[in-house]
This record gives sequence, structure tokens and C-alpha cells, in this order.
Amino acid sequence: MQQYDTIIIGAGAAGLHCAANAARRGKNVLLLDHAKQAGKKILISGGGRCNFTNLYASPENYLSSNPHFCKSALSRYTQWDFIALVDRYKIPYHEKTLGQLFCDNSAKDIVRMLLDECAEHGAKVQLRTDIAAVEYDQCYKLTTSAGDYNAKQLVVACGGLSMPKLGATPFGYQIAEQFGHSIIPVHAGLVPFTLHEEQKQRFGEVSGISVPVTAASGDGYFREAMLFTHRGVSGPAVLQISSYWQPGEPVSINLMPDTDALDWLQSSQHNNPKMQLSTLLQNAFPKRLAIALIDEFNWPGDKRLTDINKATFNAIASQLNNWQLKPNGTEGYRTAEVTLGGVNVDEVSSKTMESKLQPGLYFIGEVVDVTGWLGGYNFQWAWASAYAAAEAL
Repeated sequence: MQQYDTIIIGAGAAGLHCAANAARRGKNVLLLDHAKQAGKKILISGGGRCNFTNLYASPENYLSSNPHFCKSALSRYTQWDFIALVDRYKIPYHEKTLGQLFCDNSAKDIVRMLLDECAEHGAKVQLRTDIAAVEYDQCYKLTTSAGDYNAKQLVVACGGLSMPKLGATPFGYQIAEQFGHSIIPVHAGLVPFTLHEEQKQRFGEVSGISVPVTAASGDGYFREAMLFTHRGVSGPAVLQISSYWQPGEPVSINLMPDTDALDWLQSSQHNNPKMQLSTLLQNAFPKRLAIALIDEFNWPGDKRLTDINKATFNAIASQLNNWQLKPNGTEGYRTAEVTLGGVNVDEVSSKTMESKLQPGLYFIGEVVDVTGWLGGYNFQWAWASAYAAAEAL
């Protein structure tokens, strides 16, 4: 039975950062993961370049059943703190859009940095280790495929259910429930929408086309690009709003976010009365998309503008500026970037990430009910929550 001060489960962003910082404080740390490789989600994020934080990260960019919970950790380990670490390792990076910071070269730079931090401070990272049981009797006892381990403290950093092909499992939630914690119902977040069959066939013809939109649902409102796919719609605007959407509800899409569509139609009618509606729409949208929209809404595409009455213009304008799109569903955890819901934060200390129900048990990163927007916010939560726990261990 090998003895450690702290065992951390999960060699992702939060687990690696926590292990390095706990070891830096003199803790004897063992980090366990069943995967063959550390930081697998980091490696594929941002198209392989890892959107590792956001210049504008703040508590307003996170969803939780308790929106105040994330404030303490985020204020004590900010985006500037992580940027300073990246700078210390001389990793080149750039701002893409909206404060999103990406590696110039590869996400491997971030994983290598985190592993180097663990090595420098003496945290042991052990992969290919399956955990069969977690028990508590004055200390935590882990039965694993590589032997048995004891520790005074246990940190759960094994993430949510998103991207199961990378090894995601519900293990973190199971540990939480084992020790009396409740789980806020989980579902896929930052995920593409699927469309109903008829719409899917219609818009499948425009797969690959991206247009600037605003998307609104519930309390969410985002202005970014929407991408049509073979199965439905995706792109930053859709991924963002998916975290606010409830099944069965419509999503309001403004296809002309800088234009009052009715004014545009009426002025076009005045200036080019003999122009066909389809020609006008093809001036505003890619041709294939214009044709698909005419088909979707049954617009009189072959009519001249002068022959279209005010009521029809009003209907077209409403559909352009406020398309009430009803998704069939989402693509689910298979492509979701995050898991919404998780360990109930009302049962966890916002300052230390320690369980209020079980001494020496900590929850960090995606496993807790804190979910960030698209754009580096979820990584910043991983760094901040990991640091909060490490400082308390």
C-alpha cells in the first residue's frame, strides 16, 4: 500500500495544473488516469492549437445553478496568471477573435508545459491505471490495476461526459454520489444542433456555408458565425446558444444582424422594382443558401419585387431578422465540447473546492456544475479551480 498526501484522479487540464501546484507547495502527489496519454482533450482543442484562455474571462461567462460559485476561484487565479505561466515557458501564442488565445504552434506545447511543471515540482503522473474502487476510512484507499494507494486527500478532476471517444466516463459523478453529493442533471453543451428530417435535407444542400448571425435562446444571446452542416447547424453562434437552449424551444436566428430586413426589402423594391426576389436574396446570401431559404419559407422567389405586397414583405422580413428555428436536438456528447451540470456546487466550498460533506475530498474542473462559454473560458475554469484546490491541500 503506497502512501501519498494527495491523489488526483484525471490527467486533464485541471488535474495536471492541480498536481503541479500542490507539489510546488510540498505535497507528495500522485496523479492517476486510465488514458494512455495525458491532456487528450487539450491536444484536440482549438483545432489542435488549444484555446487556452480568454482575455475577457469573468464570472459572467459561466453557467451554473449557483452563478456566484465561480467568482472566488476566478478572481484568485486569473487569465493573466496563466498567461504568465505560458510566457515563462516561452510558448508563442496569438489572439484570434474576441479575446481567444491560441498557441501559434500546437496544443502539445501546453501539455508539455503542464507535464514539465509536474516533473519540476515532483508530482508523479501515472497513466494506464484503472481505478476499481475508492474507499474512505480515516484516509482514501484506492484499489487500482497498478496496485493499492492511500492518501489523506482525494481530488476528483476526471471531467464530464463530453467526447467519450477520448475516454470520458461518469466516474467523477459516481465518486461524488458515493460520498453523498447530489448531481445537477447533466447534458451536452457547446454542441451542434440537428434539424428535423425535411429541414436537414433542405439545408444539407448548403453544408459548409457559414454566415454571420445573432442567435438567442433563454438568457443567451450571441453574435457570431453559424455554419450549415449535413446534419443541422453548427458554428460558434450555435455552439454558444446550445448551452442555453431547452429541448422543444425555438432558437431565434437573425440572418441579417446589421440590417432591418423590411427597410432593405422596401428600398430594394423602390430602387429595383423589376428585380426578382431570388436575385435580391442571392445578392445578400450565397446562392445555394438563398435558394434553400426560399424553399424553407415558401417565398415567391420568381416574383418581381414590384409584384410583392406589403404583407409578404413583412413575413419575409420577420423570417430574415427573427427566424424561429426549432432544432430536432443536438449531436450529443459525441461532439459536445463540455458537459453542463455536474456536482452540485452548493455542496462544495467555492474558496477551496473541498466537499462540504466529506473531509479531504475535492472537485475541480468540468466535473462540477460550472460551464463556460466557447472561447477558452472552460480552460480558465480548469486552471482557476485547480489552483484554488492546490492552495488548500
